Amino acid sequence: MNSLQEYCLYAYKLLVTIVPKGAATKARIASNTAGAEGGTILLGRGTGVREFKKLFGHSLDPEREVVLTLVPADIAAAVMDSLVQAGNLQKPGKGIAFMLDVPKVTGIVHCIQNNTKGSDPVQSDDSPFVLIITIVNKGFADTIVDISKEAGAEGGTIVYGRGTGIHEKAKLFGIPIEPEKEMVLTLVPREKGDQILEAILEKGELCKPGKGISFILNVEKTAGINHPVC
Repeated sequence: MNSLQEYCLYAYKLLVTIVPKGAATKARIASNTAGAEGGTILLGRGTGVREFKKLFGHSLDPEREVVLTLVPADIAAAVMDSLVQAGNLQKPGKGIAFMLDVPKVTGIVHCIQNNTKGSDPVQSDDSPFVLIITIVNKGFADTIVDISKEAGAEGGTIVYGRGTGIHEKAKLFGIPIEPEKEMVLTLVPREKGDQILEAILEKGELCKPGKGISFILNVEKTAGINHPVC
């Protein structure tokens, strides 16, 4: 197994876009046009100050779609601008978008052979924890949780969505199908982050195209972790 340091050390950003239900595909097309290679769409609901619809006197939480798009840092601003323009996010109630630093990422297979722009991972000592996000095909999330536990994690949370990556080419009657995806959120001690990410890469076979991606996000603060480490 190669060291994790030989894998993707490009500078990456995670763009998070939250839009009304039905608008995620438009956001995805805009981000792809600007250079992104795909994303993951999650279904949620909104509770913002502009959601005041009621049914029989009960407030309704409008459905929302959350688009997660992992992009190289050098095109992140362009992709963000494209998302804002396509979704009219400058207008109230149309949605929001924000950008997060990604210290480490694996599973983006083509950058293994082209890792010439690499940089040292971002380090932060603000919190003793990091968040590992792993996105895989439907049915593989439990395997990722098991791998993470064997490598030192205490568990994980599985979220369901659909993918729009460059390896998802299936069609039905000529219409592209966005395959179902599972996303695993794993909060782990910072000192165990590398070994858990490397175990996910190796045992989850993320080095193969279309298997999935995994990346680490820095965590500033935590609550609800009820053991002596906090």
